[in-house]
Amino acid sequence: MNNIVIFGAGKIGRSFIGQVFSSGGYRIVFADIDQSLVNELNNRKSYNVIVKDTQEMIIPVSNVKAIHLSDEEALLEELDNANIAAVSVGQKGLPGVIKILARSLVRRQLRRPGSPLDLIIAENMRDSDIFIREELKKHLPENFILEESIGLIETSIGKMVPIISHELIEADPLAVYAEAYNTLILSKKNFLNSIPSIPQLAPKDNIKAWVDRKLFIHNFGHAALAYLSALKNPEFVYTWEALSDSELHKEVYETMKESAAILKSVYPDEFTTEQLDNHIMDLLNRFANKSLGDTIYRVGCDLSRKLSSEDRIVPLIRIASRKDLPHQRIIKALLAGILFPATDAQGNMIESDRLFLKQYNHNAEKILQEHCKFDIQLEKSIFRDVAKMLPLLK
Repeated sequence: MNNIVIFGAGKIGRSFIGQVFSSGGYRIVFADIDQSLVNELNNRKSYNVIVKDTQEMIIPVSNVKAIHLSDEEALLEELDNANIAAVSVGQKGLPGVIKILARSLVRRQLRRPGSPLDLIIAENMRDSDIFIREELKKHLPENFILEESIGLIETSIGKMVPIISHELIEADPLAVYAEAYNTLILSKKNFLNSIPSIPQLAPKDNIKAWVDRKLFIHNFGHAALAYLSALKNPEFVYTWEALSDSELHKEVYETMKESAAILKSVYPDEFTTEQLDNHIMDLLNRFANKSLGDTIYRVGCDLSRKLSSEDRIVPLIRIASRKDLPHQRIIKALLAGILFPATDAQGNMIESDRLFLKQYNHNAEKILQEHCKFDIQLEKSIFRDVAKMLPLLK
């Protein structure tokens, strides 16, 4: 039986990567820092993915093992016996994983020469393959030929997995909710071994275009929905609730169309206007999935990241400004994000948002210059647009 080692037994690791490879006949080995989660997975050797759609469905995932991330020797043994691994730990968790991977690659060269490892990078970041390659080099011998030892497979993770309540976690700490969407878009070119024959895998030649489609339409659409809905009616709690407002639905759709036009201008040979428009409509239908129970707070919080110069909004404005493409609606979404209260229905706030709002206190000009990194001298047109629009939003 084929094995896959998955770093990160969280929502994406369990509901998506683990579930997809389990359906393809793989034995699943999770590596995680949560000892209680590791113990529970080892006790049961299985878990359920609960699909939230018009009809609820349960997908059992079996033949599961888990190892604590600190047990490096056990992890190295599992990596010795696998030709594929995956990582879904978030950018902060990557350094620890990269150190283990570097040790594994050196061991493989000695124990299994000519047997490369493929790594599926299920992280929400652009150029993740470049980042991991450069970090691995810091932990490998000087003459180590990295390109022959590991295939760094970028992905576009489009699956939505909502936050699960404490009550549900207490009832079943291993159950995970997810939507029905189950396609794993990933790079075709960087595999060093054969691409696994699993129907849910969708290999693409130009993965950069598909990573950007996820960031600039899906992720941007989530943010635009959250920020524009909070601006219109702060009482909205759920994404489906906000999208039930026909005017807001139309505004979010038109805002996402602006981002799609910008994306198409960057990748004219990869996407058509019709394809991107269909994608937007499909996303809005998925965002409106009442059974998923997704919240405005979840898709809008983490302002420090989402309003940063390299994330889902600011690059769109820069590209549009440079190419002279319409972007007024995107600027409005950015300003609505700057005004976003970043609290859930109970008034709770994540720590990064508390610090962000303490530092900037919704000061648009300060955020635009210091956080978004817009240059007030070189990008005057953007500041002119902001100066006209901001007073209308407050």
